Formats: sequence, structure tokens, C-alpha cells
Amino acid sequence: MRTNFSIAQLADPHLVDAEKNLRACVHCGICTATCPTYVLLGDERDGPRGRIVMMQAMLESDAAPTPETVHHLDRCLSCLGCRTACPSGVDYPRLIDAARAHIETHYARPWNERALRWLIAKVLTRPDLSRTMLKLAKASAPLHFLLPGRLRVMARKGAGMKIGSASSPVDAVPGAKRIALMPGCVQKALAPEIDDAVARLLARRGYALVPLEGAGCCGSLVHHLGREDEAKAWAMRAIESFEQTGDDFEAILITATGCSSHLKDIGHLFADDARWQPRAARFAARVKDFSEILSPRGAENPNRLRVAYHAPCSLQHGLRIAGKNETLLTAAGFEVAAIPEGHLCCGSAGSYSILQPELAESLRARKLANIAILEPDVIATANIGCLEHLSGGTPIVHVAELLDWAEGGPKPAALHQIARN
Repeated sequence: MRTNFSIAQLADPHLVDAEKNLRACVHCGICTATCPTYVLLGDERDGPRGRIVMMQAMLESDAAPTPETVHHLDRCLSCLGCRTACPSGVDYPRLIDAARAHIETHYARPWNERALRWLIAKVLTRPDLSRTMLKLAKASAPLHFLLPGRLRVMARKGAGMKIGSASSPVDAVPGAKRIALMPGCVQKALAPEIDDAVARLLARRGYALVPLEGAGCCGSLVHHLGREDEAKAWAMRAIESFEQTGDDFEAILITATGCSSHLKDIGHLFADDARWQPRAARFAARVKDFSEILSPRGAENPNRLRVAYHAPCSLQHGLRIAGKNETLLTAAGFEVAAIPEGHLCCGSAGSYSILQPELAESLRARKLANIAILEPDVIATANIGCLEHLSGGTPIVHVAELLDWAEGGPKPAALHQIARN
């Protein structure tokens, strides 16, 4: 594609990245077949090729975007299936990130949308506030009909979620190699048992998880809302916590793939900051996904449960790590079944299921229908967003919980409804 950015605009390194990727796009359309919203809607404006045209026009004009442009860009899940499919190497995240930041600073959303996005940014990123809001959502369930639109959707989703119990510390093995653990946000409120399972798995392999005191949310939720200053603030907090804790860590770990994908990419947040960019790059280089650290191991109590493994988009197209969790589950004695259309997003996508509930529900139904074909005993995934979004039918658990159970750990609570052991 030809571009027409001004010299002044190209002083911004984020727009330099965007222009590079616009120029790489040849409009071949291969990406459209991998885009969940295009597959659902068949509208060129709801596929990567159409969105790229709209993003170019918006960014080059440096003006307020039209409501139509915002409508279709908001529908992007950031699943990044288009990046995996692209034969020209277009790095779509560089485009959609710049577009979202531009919309956040140049477009006046209706008050109710601003309120919802503020709640997501301020509440879901803080576990204590998330727990409080979940309790309020449950207590006020009969009154949810009084709330407008998407706030009602958010309240109903919250009312249906369980609140995680306090986690149990795992005794460190003497002489264990240390891994820094990011505390995260939503998962800490909903499912602290996931980190407990990971801690036990790693302890058996000679690792000790050390919480990064002072760190919090990874910042991906606010980043995908275009709130770049807040995303940077969360990233700075994590970087400083890591630097203050020491440098004798094998890796930095967070047990949700959406978070680890974001953290591996935080160097780009600081492309315009010569002081923070090298620090962010050093931090990102140490980030590992759970599946990259854990080695396969045989089961203490082999169990041939049939597992439908749902690979999160953040793992497939963000981290671009394929096959590791399937290998771990198979080695632990489970029968792993590949889900048809496994490359398509389930519709969770961070806060997407709150902001775009109709599309998210359509994608959820499509994913669950494909899973049902396999007749699995359990669904396994590696991201808290996918886990919560797909819950409600066939039991669903984090991969780490299944592996920990196979190695002698506690049986995941979701599996107690399954009769056989």
C-alpha cells in the first residue's frame, strides 16, 4: 500500500511502525478467512483488509474518526489470527494498537460507553475491587434489569462467576531455581487455584515461584482499550518490582497466556521513551509462558479422560507457541482431541465479551458446538478469559490444574461432577 504520512507524523515511532506495516499489506485477502468477525458477518469492514484501509485513512488524517470507523475497529478481537495467516508479514498489532490509542484521544464516546470502559480499566485490573464488584453483582442480581445495555451485561456476567478462595502457599524446595511470578488481576480474584497448581508443578521440577511484590495487572486490559498511559503505568510498576527484587531469576511468569503475550511485547509501549524502552525490553526478554517452562512428565495416576484442548488466541497468534500444552497433557496420560476450527477465537478476548456481547456470544456458541462434536469429558485451556467465557456446560479447567492432578495434586473442583477417576 502507498501511504501519505507527513514528516511530522513520522517523528512518532508508533506511526513509523504503523506505516511500515501498511506498506507491507498487498490486500491479498488471505487474512479474511482467519478473522472471526469476518467469518461471522461477511462484511469487508469487519475483516483485517477492510480495517486496515480504515485505519490508514484515520491515522493519516490525524483527525477525529467517524462513528462508522470506530464501530468496525471496536469489533476487532485482537485475536491476531490475521498476523499468523499473512504471507506478507504484516504485524497487525502495530496497526490496531496505534488506531485504538488514536480513537481514545480523538473520539468522544457516549457517556455510557465511557463509564463502562472506565469500570473495566479501574475495577477489573484490581483483584480486591473485582471481588467486591462480583459480590455486589451477585447480591443485586434481581435489579440488573434496571441497568443500561452493556452495564447490564457486565453485571450479569459477574453474577454468574465464582469468587476464588484464598490460595495456599507451596513450600520452596531447598536450592530451587527461582521464577518471578506476576500476580495478575482478574485470575487472582476468580481462580487463585491456578497459580497454586503451577507452583506445585514447578516445585516438583526444582523451581520456586517468588511473587513480584508491588507488581499488579500486566496492563493488557487497558492497552486494548487504547488507554496507553495507564498501560505504561502498569508496565513501569512491573518492571520496577522486578528490578528491585533482584536479577537471579530463571524467568518471569504469569499463568494467563493473554497476559504473557502482552508482557512479551511491552517493549513496543515505550518505543518513544529512550529511558524506559531498554528496561522494558530486558523485562520482556525474561517473560516465559507456563508451557515454555514446564517439562513433560508421566502421570502418577494415569487417567484417560478425553480432553478437548482449546488453544487461546494469545498462545497461537500472540506468543505463536503451538503444541506444547498438548504434549504436556498427552504425556500426563490424557487423551487430547483437537477442536474443529481451533484457530478461531472463542469470543472472550479480554474485555471484548463485555464490550461486544452479541458477537462474543455468537463466537462462544460456535466454539462450544465444535467442542460438542468431540464429546469430551473436560475442556482444557490456558487463559482465564477463555476459561470463564466457555464455562457453563462441559467442565473446563486450566491445563495446569489437570497436569497437577495427574501428578498427585488435588482434583480440580470442576471435575467432581465426572464419575470416573
